[in-house]
This record gives sequence, structure tokens and C-alpha cells, in this order.
Amino acid sequence: MPQSPAIDPHHARRWAILAVLGVSQLMVVLDATIVNIALPSAQESLAFSDDDRQWIITAYALAFGSLLLIGGRIGDLFGRKFVFVAGLIGFALASAVGGAAQSFGVLVAARAGQGVFGALLAPGALSLLTTIFHDPAERGKAFGIFGAIAGGGAAIGLLLGGVLTEYLNWRWCLYVNLLIAAPAAVAAMGLLHHLPHPDKPKIDLAGTATATLGLLALVYGFTQAERAGWGSASTLGFLAASVVLLVVFVVLQRRVAHPLMPLHVVLDRGRGGAYLAVLISGAGMFAVFLFLTYYLQQTLRMSPIETGFGFLPMSAAIMVTATIGNTKLVPAFGPRRLITLGMLLGAAGLALMAQLEVDSSYASAVLPALVVMGVGMGLIFAPAFVSGTLGVHHHDAGVASATINTAQQVGGSIGTALLSTIFASAVDTYAKGHAGAAPDLAAQAAVHGYTTAFWWSAAIFALGAVVAWVVLPPGVPEGLATGEPAFAH
Repeated sequence: MPQSPAIDPHHARRWAILAVLGVSQLMVVLDATIVNIALPSAQESLAFSDDDRQWIITAYALAFGSLLLIGGRIGDLFGRKFVFVAGLIGFALASAVGGAAQSFGVLVAARAGQGVFGALLAPGALSLLTTIFHDPAERGKAFGIFGAIAGGGAAIGLLLGGVLTEYLNWRWCLYVNLLIAAPAAVAAMGLLHHLPHPDKPKIDLAGTATATLGLLALVYGFTQAERAGWGSASTLGFLAASVVLLVVFVVLQRRVAHPLMPLHVVLDRGRGGAYLAVLISGAGMFAVFLFLTYYLQQTLRMSPIETGFGFLPMSAAIMVTATIGNTKLVPAFGPRRLITLGMLLGAAGLALMAQLEVDSSYASAVLPALVVMGVGMGLIFAPAFVSGTLGVHHHDAGVASATINTAQQVGGSIGTALLSTIFASAVDTYAKGHAGAAPDLAAQAAVHGYTTAFWWSAAIFALGAVVAWVVLPPGVPEGLATGEPAFAH
């Protein structure tokens, strides 16, 4: 049973704890993009091939995405303080190894290590946030701040990666995590109390194995689709294996005494709808960070630092909207209306981006689209984070939090494979159809590929609006409209 504010040992220091949790979340989110900017320099330094470089990104995604559920459950069972601190320390050590790497293999192993410890860290941070804020108004503000960090951290990673790579070197894109994680771990040890699970249930080993292997096969299958094509034997084999393993996982969760993922967590309309919203928006958001980065650098000839600054208006719009949305709008209108509106704004922003041309300007063509997208993302992420953890038992908060992160990671993997394949096909078709027609054919073909991907991304967000409106329950959830705690007794 969750404790009341009067006896909760974390209540008096909840805002200081929020600062530590926000910093840790920022580190995990920005690490998904900060390395992208550093990749060309790292490739030149360590002399690995173009075919190999995708493993620097994939190693992190595979470990992180496949281990999130077990990471969340470990925090529930053994106490979130020590699991959270272990995640911080492990993430810092893996980052140090990666920064000092003198070979491609060591760098890939370090990135996988970051993913493993990130899978402990990310759900631990969100589950702690879920359980220490009892007042709905304060909880809305806290989730608004956390959602803003989650939505804007990727863009901040692009900026920070550009600054570090240009003025120091690529290794500092990994070393910087030590400067974040070490103080956060020290602060967490002083601020958090160890609250172990009173019943100490056994870990669901069969569920852990099928969930981990199923998510691993799913993420890797989508990665293979990007490289080898959707019809390749490896792609189809891994995706089929993921379906079988995840079906077995669901069957097991219905039968075991202590399931890794209690099905009532995801079958609730509010939480299930939030997970779907995060997955769909993650798939659609990929186009913004990947293809727009290439457009700004290769077509508009902006430097890495200029590109990073170019994304800041989007981050600012996310932060402002997420904070206002959770404190003012969610208690008034509920997550369903806000998430649906956010999806529609995301579709509108990407439709604006689909109008880009080779000679478009940042100020008149890119900036308005980024601001619209930022407002939309702020209206999606913060309400989805609070809805995805609302009403769960105190001891299920970790797995509910992990499910949000898993949905975002799987959505990003789907977006990576789907939109990259669409982009490559559109570029090839345009180049063949306009051979010799223009001196800047390569640039024209690339922009055609970007805008095609943006249109598909807009369609993903439009689908997300329909799903959010149909699945999410109407009205304002009771835990957000009253003074009741946000988790179940």
C-alpha cells in the first residue's frame, strides 16, 4: 500500500528528487542522438566501415529496448534507490569505456553496456516520479517537466553533440555522461530511501526470457529491414520469431503467480492508449531528427552546431507546452483530447516539412514546422507519461514506467526501418525518372526522399490521432481531477 504524504520519506524532498530524476532522464534521452553527430569523427578515428557504423546506434537500441521490462521489474522487486543508482554508475562506466575505446569492437560493447544500464535507469526514474508526488496539481507539474525533458532531450543531444565534436572531439560525446551521472548518483544516495518490496516475490524467469528475446528479435528485425530489405530472410525470420516469443510471453503472464508484466497494467484503456500513443509518436518523430538533420547539413549546408541550434525552437515548444499541458490542460480536458490534438499538430507540422525544396530557407520553411511539431509533441508526451502510470499499484510502477520507455524504443525502431526504406526507394525512383534532367539531381532526389518520408510520417501521426481518440477513455481520469493518489492502494 502506498504511503501518505505525511509518512512518505521522499515527500519533503520531492522537488530535489525531481531534479535528479530529470537530469538522469536527460542523459538517457540525449544519448540516443548525441552520438549521431559524433559518428563521422568516430568512424575516421577508429577506421570502421560504412556498413559497420550502424552498430554504434543499434547496439544501444538493442540492449535498451529488449531489457526495459526486466529493468523496470527489478526496481519494483529490489528497491528503486539502489537499482537507480546502479543504473547511473553503470551508465557512467560504460560511457567512460566507450570514450576511451581504441577499436570498433570496444566502442560497440560500450554502447551495448550503456543500453543495459539505461534499461535500469529509465524506468527507475519514471517509477520514482510516479510514487513520490501525491497531489494531482504537483504531479501534473512534475510530469510536465519530465515529459518536456523526454521530448526535448533528443534535440538537445544534437546540439550538445555538435558543440562537443567541433570544439573538443567525438570522445566527449561519451565522456560527458560522467559529468552528469556521477553528481546525480551522489545526490540520489543522499535523497532517496531504500523501500524494498514487502512480499519479495520471485522473478518470472520464463516471462523474462520470452519478453527479452522477443523484444530483441523485434528491434533487430526492424534494423535488418533497414539494411537488407523487408523481404529478406533475416528480416522475416527475426520478426516472425518476435511474434511467436511475445505471444508465448502473453500466455505465460496469464498463468504465472508473479508475472513480469501484470496484464491489467496494459489492458486498462487509459494506460494502454498512452502506450500506443508513445509508440506511434516515436515512429513518426524519427523523420524529424534523422531526415531533417541531413537536410539541414547536406542541403542547406548548416554546420553541426547550427543544426543543433536549429532544433532548439522545437525543444522550447515541447518544454513550454508539456509543462502548461500537464498543469492546466490535462485536469481540465483529460489526456484523450490533448493527445489527439497533439497527434493532429504533429501531422500538420510534418505536412509543412513535406513542402521543403532544395532552396528553401530555415526561417520561412523549417522553423514554423518545428514549432508546430514541438507544440504537438508537448501535448502528447506529458499526458501520455502521466496516463501511462496512473492508477497502477505502487509495486507495479516500475513495470508501467518501463512499458512507456519500451513503447517509445520499439516505435523508434519501427520508424527507423519503415521511413529509411521509404526514403531510399523514393530517392532511387526520382533519380531514375529524372536522369540528366538537372545539374543538381542528387540534391533534388535527396529532398524528394526527405519530403516523401515526411508525408508518411504525417500519415503515422494522423493514424495516431484516430487511435488516441478511439482507445483513450473520455473525460478526466479520477486521479487527476481529485486529490486522490495517482497510484492504486
